[in-house]
Amino acid sequence: MPLEDFIIAVFCCVEQCLQEIAATHPLRQRGFAPQCSDSEVLTMEVVGEFLGIDKEKHIWRYFRHHWYAWFPGLGSRSTFVRQAANLWVVKQLIQRKIATLLGAYADPIHMIDGFPLPVCHRARAKRCKTFREVSALGYCASKDEYYWGLHGNVVISLTGVITGITATTATVDERVALWEVVDDVTGLLIGDKGYISNRLHEDLLQYQALDLQTPLRSNMRETRPPECVQQLMATRRLVETVIGQLTDHLHIEKVRARDLWHLTSRISRKILAHTVGVFLNRMLGRAPLQFEGLITD
Repeated sequence: MPLEDFIIAVFCCVEQCLQEIAATHPLRQRGFAPQCSDSEVLTMEVVGEFLGIDKEKHIWRYFRHHWYAWFPGLGSRSTFVRQAANLWVVKQLIQRKIATLLGAYADPIHMIDGFPLPVCHRARAKRCKTFREVSALGYCASKDEYYWGLHGNVVISLTGVITGITATTATVDERVALWEVVDDVTGLLIGDKGYISNRLHEDLLQYQALDLQTPLRSNMRETRPPECVQQLMATRRLVETVIGQLTDHLHIEKVRARDLWHLTSRISRKILAHTVGVFLNRMLGRAPLQFEGLITD
């Protein structure tokens, strides 16, 4: 769709969800309403992500210069950045509402995987002060390199909709972090070798009604049919596709924040943008994860 139509579609989606949320959870108890509405701020953030604009100040500058007639209440850069950061919970609530509408939580099959969130290069770790209290030396198996920072964990449905995400210290075991992102899903959960654990498999079955399936290491005995294992691994690649979109298109691995408040808002914005993209693709009859060509300008 043209960029103008895309902005309108995003605004309508966000505004509808925001009205439903505000009906039961008022966003403000007192004080004046902001000149630029929350729906407008969230719309600018989501559209900016799809245009490849990664920083809040750059999003503000783009809309200030090119779309000010559409957003006449847009004030100073600091006001925009602060309002956007304050809406981090709202972003999560809207994303969850859209994911529920798409049937993501009711899906019987989900996939889980992790990805690095490097704060700085390993060589600068001793001098880096950003997120010093929560960062640690981690290892990325896909890139075969060490890094200093955090580690993300994401769960998606069979249609590529994100149903859970968390960020932990890079040294936290993925099998421990898993419990933070599977609260609302049941059925089959597919992971990689990093999630191998008989105890974890039993606990997930007992407490979450989740059947965790992973490939086995070369020194482990495989009792499942080869066709079943091949199908599981082929299905699991979908989570790699989603992480690739979050990394390459939405730049989620770039930790461009100096405190957890802004980092949480930043990650929530990217997850919301990805879910809105899936929703609009579904409305247009396109493949859910086909973001290329969604904006024709």
